[in-house]
Amino acid sequence: MRRLIDHARAFPARWGGSGRDLKEFEAGQRPSTMFITCSDSRVVSTLLTGSGPGELFEMRTAGNIVPPYDPDAPTSEMATVEYAVCVLEVSDIVLCGHSHCGAVGALARGEDLRSLPAVRGWLGRCAPAGGFQDPEGFGPDCEQPVQRHALAQLDVLRAYPCVDRAVSEGRLGLHAWYYEVHTGAVRTHRTSTGTFSSL
Repeated sequence: MRRLIDHARAFPARWGGSGRDLKEFEAGQRPSTMFITCSDSRVVSTLLTGSGPGELFEMRTAGNIVPPYDPDAPTSEMATVEYAVCVLEVSDIVLCGHSHCGAVGALARGEDLRSLPAVRGWLGRCAPAGGFQDPEGFGPDCEQPVQRHALAQLDVLRAYPCVDRAVSEGRLGLHAWYYEVHTGAVRTHRTSTGTFSSL
């Protein structure tokens, strides 16, 4: 914790030394991209994309889950997406899954989560119909389930009225990424081939 405190105290001087003034943020934020990813500490979207303050609008959830849109039962995630699209008018949303994901791995392997009722309930929102095929064949990185899960969450996102409208009007692009925490490699889903390949 001491290291975090020291860095936080030194941040204004470090940022000022980069030639940029934090006062520019008084007027508000204008990020071009929303980045949705897992809460996993190994996934650091700003490092991954080389972004600084004000450039990414981030949303992190366990398993990079996007809950289904339900205006009668709003969630923080629903509000965050709606704000990004309707108020900030981001031009792109990246949904980034990652290798060795504990959440997706638990789903894929059908792990017993009774001792973690909140986790079990949260993951239950995104369990695929019919489950994952051949869980014994998945490696520790869970590459296939994670990629399938990222695409499924992108489909959930498309069902948000604000997202659907913005995509239909050509104002918003949606992207599924897969990040390997053990290599640093990033792949993107290509609709033309239906596969994930290098950026």
